[in-house]
Amino acid sequence: MTPDVVLTAGLAEMNIEVTPNAKQKLLAYLALLQKWNKVYNLTAVRDPLDMVTLHLLDSLSVLPYIKTDNLLDVGSGGGLPGIVLAIMKPDLQVTTIDTVQKKTIFMRQVKGELGLPNLEVVHARVEQFQPTEKFDAIITRAFSDIGLLIKLTQHLLAPHGHWLAMKGVVPHHEFEGLNIRPKEIIPLKVAGLQAERHLVVIESNA
Repeated sequence: MTPDVVLTAGLAEMNIEVTPNAKQKLLAYLALLQKWNKVYNLTAVRDPLDMVTLHLLDSLSVLPYIKTDNLLDVGSGGGLPGIVLAIMKPDLQVTTIDTVQKKTIFMRQVKGELGLPNLEVVHARVEQFQPTEKFDAIITRAFSDIGLLIKLTQHLLAPHGHWLAMKGVVPHHEFEGLNIRPKEIIPLKVAGLQAERHLVVIESNA
């Protein structure tokens, strides 16, 4: 089995249409992640086939729920899900932000090598980030609990914008003590992954 075969099967199972160009870029991104990971330790996942499932297909599972023009990916790490979404949606302006410099260096390398004009990479602490425009949506895959996410990023979200928190099991304990409730909790289907995955959608009440 090759990453191409696993990706093709996963996309079909998840009913995700992909252009040949986007598919080529997803595999090129995976190859770069694998190559840089040996030196920079970007992800604990080492096996390229596991990377397809745990990184590419997991990131792609939220694709149907991205209905916005601009998106901030907080704590993006090696670019997940931000770079995957930027590849799949050329009209979506994606900003990725991370505090770890080696990870932002890697993401900028990906932007250059894959030609992603709709991707901006920021090296900063998210609570100190002051962009010229606010974001319609803020997504996170492995950043923090929901309360802390909202606290650190509420200055970055446009009025009536949405936080999109990618989670495993539904984190009911993270809503305790918050005066904000999820707008919806969407079960996600990730091909090849038996574990539960959910997207928690929270609307800004500002």
